[in-house]
Amino acid sequence: MALLKGKGAMTGVNLLAKTYNNNATKDGKTRFLDVMVDHRDPRGPEQTNLHLVSQRTEGDRINNGAPYSKGQFVEIVDAAGPNSEPIMNKDGQEIGRVYAVKANVMPSTKGGGLVLNSKSLTRSDFKIDDKTMDGQFASMKAAKKAAGTSAEQEAETPVTEAQAAAEHGDVPLFEDAATPARGEELAVG
Repeated sequence: MALLKGKGAMTGVNLLAKTYNNNATKDGKTRFLDVMVDHRDPRGPEQTNLHLVSQRTEGDRINNGAPYSKGQFVEIVDAAGPNSEPIMNKDGQEIGRVYAVKANVMPSTKGGGLVLNSKSLTRSDFKIDDKTMDGQFASMKAAKKAAGTSAEQEAETPVTEAQAAAEHGDVPLFEDAATPARGEELAVG
């Protein structure tokens, strides 16, 4: 999941909203969208995961979809205008579409992750084309590679003063009430 930290980090984010034609509920009131930070947005290049939502499901699969109402989806389509790109299957048939928009994001009230605020939607600063999604995946791959190098460098970093003090008993250590009991996991988001 994208990590947007700092003042203004969740404001005016260039996003890509991807949906497939079969991502709507049977009654048509809800559509599941995979919304991602656009890798060309200033907050994009450092992100190892550009998706606003990433939840592990049964079978070790990842679900990047979040539910949006029919009205919210219409607002996304309207804000994108002609700035969208079809998703094609191997037979050349359109099976979905990616919409480029700009919006504020906020924590989801329905589970972990972030969602776009449809009331703040505007046109994206970037034009989408048939290579944009390739750029998304290349950006995440490059960020993961850079993060891997950083993690290796951090492993070689000397122990900080706070860590050393804690090890020598100079800092009181106490059990955190937020630490889950054995067998429990904290919810993310």
